[in-house]
Amino acid sequence: MAKFGLGRNLDDLQNEIGVAPDISILAGTERVVVRQIPIAQIGVNPDQPRKTFTASDLEDLAASIREKGVLTPIMLRTVRGRDYMYEIVAGERRYRASKMAGLAEIPAIIKNLADDNAMEIALIENVQRENLNPIEEAAAYVNLMNKCKYTIDDVSRLIGKSESYIKNLIRLNALPASVKKLVEQGELSASHARTIAVAENPEELAREIIKNKLSVADTEKRVKRATRATHARAYTNKTMDESDVNDMVKRLGRALMSRVKITERRGGAGTITIAFTTRAHLNEIVEKISGKK
Repeated sequence: MAKFGLGRNLDDLQNEIGVAPDISILAGTERVVVRQIPIAQIGVNPDQPRKTFTASDLEDLAASIREKGVLTPIMLRTVRGRDYMYEIVAGERRYRASKMAGLAEIPAIIKNLADDNAMEIALIENVQRENLNPIEEAAAYVNLMNKCKYTIDDVSRLIGKSESYIKNLIRLNALPASVKKLVEQGELSASHARTIAVAENPEELAREIIKNKLSVADTEKRVKRATRATHARAYTNKTMDESDVNDMVKRLGRALMSRVKITERRGGAGTITIAFTTRAHLNEIVEKISGKK
C-alpha cells in the first residue's frame, strides 16, 4: 500500500492547497483523491481482522488527533443496503479515535472494491502494522480462506509470510474460546497454544501450563502423552504432501498447456482449477481431457 503523500502530512497539503473539500495527490502512478467524509456516513467492516481495541490506546490516539488532526487518511469503499454509505477497509482505529475526539469528518480515500479485495487490504494493513494479536491473525487467515476460497499458498503470497508460519498460526483457530482468551490476555503464549491445539483437552492443558509454568518443550512432551483431537487426526492423516501437490500441478500444467491449481479440503476432497486464455484454448483443453475432437 503506497504511503500517503510525498513525505508530507495532510495538514501540510491542506495549507499548501488551501481550503478545499477534496485533496488530489499522486501515489506512485495513481492519482488519489482524499475527501473529508462525515463520520456519520461511515460503518465498520464486519470482516475487519482486528477485533480488540483498548480504551487507553484509543484515548491516546484521540488526544493526538485533537491536537494534530488525522495525519493519515483511512480507506473506505462504497456500500449499498446498509445504514451507512461507506464501509471501512483500513483505518478503523483512526476512525474510532476520531469519534472519541469529537470530529464530525475524517479524511478518507474511497476505493471501489469487491468483498475479497477489501478483506485482503484490511488483512495486509493490520499484519504489516503488527496490530493483530495471534488469535485475531489466525481468524483473519481462516476467514479469508473460507470466504475467498484461498489456499494457504495464496495467503502466503498475499501477505509475504511462509506457508509453515500460516499453517502453525491457523491451528489456534481450532482452540476453545476460553483458551483463545488466555492468549489474548497474555496469560498463555501463542507457542504454548499452538502446541495444545491438537490435543483433545486443550482447556485442561492450558490450566496445567499456567499453574505449573510449563515450558513449550515440557508442553510438547505433555501433549504427546495426551489424546489427540479428532479434527487434528483427520487433518493430519488426509492432507496430501505439499511436494506431491506441486508435482501434480506441474504435470497437469504441462499436459494441458495451461495454468492449473489444486485445492484440497479437509476429508480428502478438493477442486482442480484450469485456466484458459481463449475459446480455442478452452476447446483444446476439453479435447485433451475427454480424448475426443
